[in-house]
Amino acid sequence: MTTVTAAVVQAAAPLFDTPAALARAEELIREAVTAHRAEVVVLPEAFLGGYPKGLDFGITVGSRTPAGRELFRRYHAAAVEVPGPEVDALAGLTRELGCHAVVGAVERQRGTLYCVALFFGPDGYLGLHRKLMPTAAERYLWGQGDGSTLPVVDTGTARLGAAICWENYMPLFRTAMYAKGVDLWCAPTVDDRDAWQATMRHIALEGRCFVLGAGQYLRRDALPADLHPVQGDAPDTVLIGGGSVIVSPLGEVLAGPLRDGEGILSAELDLDDLARARFDFDPTGHYARPDIFTLRVDESARTTVTKAGGPAGDGR
Repeated sequence: MTTVTAAVVQAAAPLFDTPAALARAEELIREAVTAHRAEVVVLPEAFLGGYPKGLDFGITVGSRTPAGRELFRRYHAAAVEVPGPEVDALAGLTRELGCHAVVGAVERQRGTLYCVALFFGPDGYLGLHRKLMPTAAERYLWGQGDGSTLPVVDTGTARLGAAICWENYMPLFRTAMYAKGVDLWCAPTVDDRDAWQATMRHIALEGRCFVLGAGQYLRRDALPADLHPVQGDAPDTVLIGGGSVIVSPLGEVLAGPLRDGEGILSAELDLDDLARARFDFDPTGHYARPDIFTLRVDESARTTVTKAGGPAGDGR
């Protein structure tokens, strides 16, 4: 029997304080490995850079405000660059600990921000996935990823992939990832609804994979005092309520859902369960009908500006 111990972290970091966010990420990954013996650790969506729940950035249709522009400047400054010092620090940590980690972050690339999942392992930084479609008002803040950042990482014992928050609702995205052979489906999120649990269990059953759902738990007192989220200004107001969970390939909840605070969930995953689950259902294998249904995936990088002889650089 081959096993992997996986952990999902439910927490948040102070908004607009990148050094504090990095220190918290390092602390939580180390705790997951040392206290829970985790070999794979997943942190929530936008842990580095922050998820500004309840803030409107002064936007109405056809209008922006100076105060909103200044708020975006602060958010832009708190994002991380890839490569960059925060990525280097986490790469050094996973090399030291000999673990794999998937960390939600906000990536800054010149004037555009992307919601990303960063992949790390015993060899350091391994790559990233950019969220393909920001949801609703997130589109004010984040650009769209393209097909060039859909990695699946082979750990030597299992294959890691990631879908960020409502990407988990995109059936064609899921199909593309299933075709890459994902064994451990990492789902960094800020969705704390009860209905999210059904999504996590459905993907486990549909993909015949383990699902590692890591959600934020965020209170008002993690935001600077000068901000005023729509949920209210009482320090203990819960802005994001967690719901982290670990699910087996047959939809059994192995740990969680975690509510009402920060914490770390862990579970020992029997990787033989993958073959047992795929015995009667493999969505892009023996249960597929390629004579009827096919999916074309464009994994090329999309640049705004090109020049003769090759790309001019990533102009997104």
